[in-house]
Amino acid sequence: MVQHHDVQALTISGLARRGDVGVETVRYYQRRGLLQTPERSGVAGLGGGIRRYGDEDVRRLRFIRAAQAAGFTLEQIGELMALDATDDRARARELARERIAALDARIDELEKSRASLKRLASECASSSAGPCPILTSFETP
Repeated sequence: MVQHHDVQALTISGLARRGDVGVETVRYYQRRGLLQTPERSGVAGLGGGIRRYGDEDVRRLRFIRAAQAAGFTLEQIGELMALDATDDRARARELARERIAALDARIDELEKSRASLKRLASECASSSAGPCPILTSFETP
């Protein structure tokens, strides 16, 4: 059974749950201009009313989280979100290529660390005499 959500049915806590973040994270993204802060609905006064969020807000929140996981800064994420409404594909490609280059450098660094750890495990396992050659295992061969 497919569950349908009303267009503006979520409270901030519901939005946070659907985006797998905390409420304060949603508020932080709002302060940074990455998420809209909807008007309060309902009776005005002391309690104000309740802000309601919809599926588009969930989509944007999930995008922010995925882009952060890919290593984009919040500034770059804001730029990507702004580019989403334009035809500036060249800039979007440029930002993506920059992230790919940074990820490739990080992958290279991780592969070197992995090789060093393999050397450490191998060298420590090969002999039971004397201390493990910990310092030398991280020297570049």
